[in-house]
Amino acid sequence: MSHANAPLTPTGRLRLAKCVVEDEWTKRRAAERFGVSLTTVRKWVGRYLEHGKDGMTDRSSRPRRSPSQTPRRRERRVLGLRVSRRWGPHRIAYHLGMQHSTVHKILSRYGCVRLSFTDPATGAPIRSSKRKARRYEHAAPGDLVHVDIKKLGRIPDGGGHKVHGRAKGNRNKARGMGYWYIHNAVDDHSRLAYSELLDDERKETAAAFWERARAFFADAGITVRRVLTDNGSCYRSHAFADALGPHIAHKRTRPYRPQTNGKVERYNRTMLEEWAYAAAYDREADRAAQLPAFLHHYNFHRGHTALRGASPADRVHNLRGQNS
Repeated sequence: MSHANAPLTPTGRLRLAKCVVEDEWTKRRAAERFGVSLTTVRKWVGRYLEHGKDGMTDRSSRPRRSPSQTPRRRERRVLGLRVSRRWGPHRIAYHLGMQHSTVHKILSRYGCVRLSFTDPATGAPIRSSKRKARRYEHAAPGDLVHVDIKKLGRIPDGGGHKVHGRAKGNRNKARGMGYWYIHNAVDDHSRLAYSELLDDERKETAAAFWERARAFFADAGITVRRVLTDNGSCYRSHAFADALGPHIAHKRTRPYRPQTNGKVERYNRTMLEEWAYAAAYDREADRAAQLPAFLHHYNFHRGHTALRGASPADRVHNLRGQNS
């Protein structure tokens, strides 16, 4: 389509070409008459001789060949990860070894809207007016460790509703398998995570978990200076305070403000999506056996958007053991 100030519209190009071809004007005279260059006259006269009136419209500027274009198979992988795992362009790019700008263009070309504009359960497009919260981050590993507990229903033997559907799954659920209490600790700077499946959330259990979590961070070369928890009774107990000791400051979130502890809340969501609900398990023992593998992948191999594609191990000095 010609722009607003173009000297020749498709109708004007046709008049120009006819003056030269049919009325036998010279190309130089036609160029002076229509106020264009001699090159422009040659172009439209040539188009008219080759295609007639249909040749007077604009052509696409897209090249016939694009050797550097992303292969169609790779585009299908990008779209498959978007639909099946609901990953954003950065996460897909880290996984496939691509530039996130390329992934974003592929998603845009196929009409994929932002994840924040889709329903988490169905994936149907919606419009969200929520503004993204400003991210903060402490300067070094150990400056702050987020601690939280996630309650997770256990899978009955034979499988739950993911295997058998809602009706039979609910009947199996009535057998009273109970719950896991997943105790989690996530370092604010590196996102290095430590988790355990425990039977309750009593003060003695939370205190013992923290002692093991502190040993885990110490083995990674991290000295914990602050711990952030919610206001649960187990975290307000003397037992948990004794486990922290005098050298670790204990901070608590404001009531009804879980976003203050947002990094461990995001870790909880990732853990559910990529471990707890990632497959249809036939029994709880099978799912529990996969937790160590998930933790290893999360800490050493999973690219994090907040870390610009790096893993937690990339932010902790010599955690991989490359340096002797």
